[in-house]
Amino acid sequence: MPELQTEPPMPNRPAPATTVQNPNVDAHTAWKPRVNPWLIAATVALAAFMEVLDTSIANVALPHIAGSLGASTDQSTWVLTSYLVSNAIVLPLGGWASSLMGRRNFFVFCITVFTIASFLCGAAPSLPMLLVFRVIQGAGGGGMQPMAQAIMADSFEPHKRGQAFALYGLVAVLAPSIGPTLGGWITDNYTWRWIFFINIPVGILAFILVSRLVEDPPWIKPDRSKLRNMDYMGLAFLTLAMGGMQVMLDKGEEQDWFASNFIRFFAVLFVVGMIGLVVWEWRQKDPLINLKLFRFKNFAICCFLMMLVGGVLNANTVLQPQFMQQLLGYNATTAGLALTAGGIALVIVMPLAGFATGKISARTLAVVGFIMFIVTFRYAAYVSSLQMSFAQASWLRVIQMLPLPFCFISITNAAYVGMPKEESNQVSGLINFVRNLGGSILIAITSAQVTSRAMWHQQHLQSAMQSGSNAFSQHQQALSGFFSGTVGAANSAGMALASIYNQLNAQAQMQGYQDVYMELSWMSFGLVFMAFLLSKNRPGQGPGAGAMH
Repeated sequence: MPELQTEPPMPNRPAPATTVQNPNVDAHTAWKPRVNPWLIAATVALAAFMEVLDTSIANVALPHIAGSLGASTDQSTWVLTSYLVSNAIVLPLGGWASSLMGRRNFFVFCITVFTIASFLCGAAPSLPMLLVFRVIQGAGGGGMQPMAQAIMADSFEPHKRGQAFALYGLVAVLAPSIGPTLGGWITDNYTWRWIFFINIPVGILAFILVSRLVEDPPWIKPDRSKLRNMDYMGLAFLTLAMGGMQVMLDKGEEQDWFASNFIRFFAVLFVVGMIGLVVWEWRQKDPLINLKLFRFKNFAICCFLMMLVGGVLNANTVLQPQFMQQLLGYNATTAGLALTAGGIALVIVMPLAGFATGKISARTLAVVGFIMFIVTFRYAAYVSSLQMSFAQASWLRVIQMLPLPFCFISITNAAYVGMPKEESNQVSGLINFVRNLGGSILIAITSAQVTSRAMWHQQHLQSAMQSGSNAFSQHQQALSGFFSGTVGAANSAGMALASIYNQLNAQAQMQGYQDVYMELSWMSFGLVFMAFLLSKNRPGQGPGAGAMH
């Protein structure tokens, strides 16, 4: 074979390139969506907002659902649990499903299933039928969050990705915040069925826009053979683990936790399922969930941090409205209005945090966000009192929202650093999975801890309620005198004791909330140290840029 002759380079002409470029790498690097990425981001964010909203919108409607369908309040809580279990099972399956049928096709399929199931939920004639339709709805919704995030990640250049994640973060944080308020308003003014029917026009619009605007990048090719070779054992272990965990967390406090055989049974299911899932998936050549991604140090740390950030977000979204409704006497609408200022603050700060990710390393932003968490929770413990005004409650919500954009966007961005582009579906699926997982765990823990700490404070406050205490006797006499004019002298002493007992309970509950906020502030100290373990990426760095193990 003759030798290739190359002429020497001319003085003013550069030498010809001698390296051979991989055409696939060039195609991957050069690919851009044919429409404006922001239009794609707004489209997928619309679908994700609809799904995230549905995780919380039904909360306040449970008594109405129970009354309408002839069920008890305890039975109606399965409307929430059934959705969350189904959602948790499907969330990490997005990577496998998108490789089977294509990411856009899978996203459209999820929107279709979710929209049809929403109509069926609204039309359900009985509780069992509603639960079946909620399982289907949760399965459709479970694929929408990770696919929306993965589509955003691949549609934007790395240095603009933080701004795109700001839009997704706004969806992920704002939707569960306004869900209970919107659900309460719809239920009070119309009927609980409309909390499901409102998804129909949004779902139809999202279906049309995604079908027309979204396309798959060249490295995502549908492979129908994956259906034949599906990891059914991995799916079985995942179902056992997530079903056991969700039921255990949702029903634990109600059933007195591990004193109940019911809770112990589901705890065993969770442990067995999780151990089986990890062992099985780690050994598979083509796993349903690629757990080997956790060998990347940055990704593993980001998953742990996101689990706690998701937990803090969801716990906050539950704790403050509960405090206002239980102890300050707010109705659902007023409590929702007190949270509105936080939503406005989020809309303002989220784009700024997204812009900052292109200028400042993710590690630095995460550290700043977690330090803000410490200040936020200590302020919440200080200001949460029985005398808290509406203005103070609104300002507290603003303070609580400020750290979230910096933590959420920086961690999401850092999770993709050093990861192969082909794994973006798995990355987004696992990040969303751990965020929801953290939400379920911290909601259960904080709710149980409020109850436990309130009981502890109640016992200590009762020790001061002795007949020999001058302060107690004087307070009882003053109240007896007050009630004697309305219920008579014979009943005034009993009314006085009942009033003191109610005051004691309220005080104990308030201190329980304060304790939990302080505990969350101490947890935030740990998050700051964890954030320092992240590798310091270059701002704007994206997938494939210097893999970090």
